[in-house]
Amino acid sequence: MTSPEAAVTVVLTTAPDAEVAEALATRVVDERLAACANIVPGITSIYRWEGEVQRDAEVLVILKTTPAVSDALRERIIELHPYDVPEVLALAAPDGSMDYMRWVGEEVAAP
Repeated sequence: MTSPEAAVTVVLTTAPDAEVAEALATRVVDERLAACANIVPGITSIYRWEGEVQRDAEVLVILKTTPAVSDALRERIIELHPYDVPEVLALAAPDGSMDYMRWVGEEVAAP
């Protein structure tokens, strides 16, 4: 198991298209709220919104940050996102490649 100071939080969000996903990802990495982002095109989201089942093409954004910065990252995603209620899910990743997890910590600015 890795040390607490090397823990990583994986944050998931979706975007309506690649342009929005790239802009959002670039912004939060530039602001050092995330060490990196992966953009996964071609997902289909099926969800209930305003009483009806919806089906939309979306882009998944996977961001890596630290537990200390995950709240700030969540708030920034909400500020930048075009959706009324954007998906922002934070998942703890307490174990992994120690070198990678340490790199994430070095690239993300603590609040």
